Amino acid sequence: MDFYVSPSFWFLLIAAVVPAAILGFTGRRIRYYGLVASVAFLLLLFSVNMIGLLYFLVFLVLAAVVTAVVMREWSRGQQRLWVYRLGLAVVLVPLACSKVGAVFDENILGFIGISYITFKAIQVLIEIRDGIIGRLTPFDYLYFLLFFAPFTSGPIDRSRRFTDDAARTFSRDEYAGLLSKGIVMLLTGAVYKTILASVVFAAYTPETLGLGFGAREVVAAVKDAYAYGLYLFFDFAGYSLMAIGAGCCFGIVTPANFKAPFLSCDIKEFWNRWHITLSFWLRDFVFMRFTRFAIKRKLFGSRQTVACVGYVFNMTLMGAWHGLTLDYLAYGLFHGLLLAATDIYQKRSGFHKRYKNAAWYRVASWVVTLNLVMFGFALFSGQAHLITGGLLHGY
Repeated sequence: MDFYVSPSFWFLLIAAVVPAAILGFTGRRIRYYGLVASVAFLLLLFSVNMIGLLYFLVFLVLAAVVTAVVMREWSRGQQRLWVYRLGLAVVLVPLACSKVGAVFDENILGFIGISYITFKAIQVLIEIRDGIIGRLTPFDYLYFLLFFAPFTSGPIDRSRRFTDDAARTFSRDEYAGLLSKGIVMLLTGAVYKTILASVVFAAYTPETLGLGFGAREVVAAVKDAYAYGLYLFFDFAGYSLMAIGAGCCFGIVTPANFKAPFLSCDIKEFWNRWHITLSFWLRDFVFMRFTRFAIKRKLFGSRQTVACVGYVFNMTLMGAWHGLTLDYLAYGLFHGLLLAATDIYQKRSGFHKRYKNAAWYRVASWVVTLNLVMFGFALFSGQAHLITGGLLHGY
């Protein structure tokens, strides 16, 4: 059963929402039922892949054990860093093995949803180490990791925000508004996914892109790059909207993942609008920590150099998260270099500072940004060589 795709999922979701709605309308907490429903949905998700279920259960046990150990260490004031670092390594190993295995078409410790659950488990460990999380009950931890709505496709939630939502009780009017919002988002996401992505732009997937370096092929590749970018948006944004909508029905307001990304006027703004929960997760737990580490140890000559190296490192890691292939790595490196170049330009260019608020300048910036973003999607899909190859060959 595929979440948000299989008809059986939709029938079961409707049936599962009814008890949640009864609890919500009567002012009772939904979270205990929510965990039971999540476990049931996940068992159905893994029902056709028992090896994946085994890997998932092993990961869950290991993550829970290392989190409990790190929590105990920090609550007692011992704070031995090697324990924390070992815990991080244990949580990261399955994801790393699955990415390496995918290169060789082998499933090594991989399972559906491994990326998102790993990010959530790492976030908890890091925030325990930072003293941000002082207490997290086993129930809250398991519910945070197992909540079914964003399990397969995100968005990536944060434990403290999730736990606050799960602990809430609602008045009749509050839950009615939340349920209405959830239904609207489920329907909107379904339109995005099943009509706009799967029907309107479905023809423009990497498998259907042509080959060749003639003028006609290059023009077609450019057109396909734009269409593929729109396909990606409506497909992924559709999944995200449906996940957020399902969460609302269970009293969980999962953060938004997209905010009109194609209206961005620079690459920094784009990453504040596209796959927001991933880019903010990487910003908080990779980029910021890398820059602090580099500044503290004076690895580079200036803070701007530190930031630029951090952008490249951060986004290349993002590309590797998608997959250890040349296309994905090039996509991440491309955006890292764009972010670094944007940072230098905006901070050093008098022209930018003089005209950044002018309407004509913002329109020009939007055009440039949109084309760079679409070329990035061409890298992501593996079709960029059609465009660049044709240009280099002079059509």
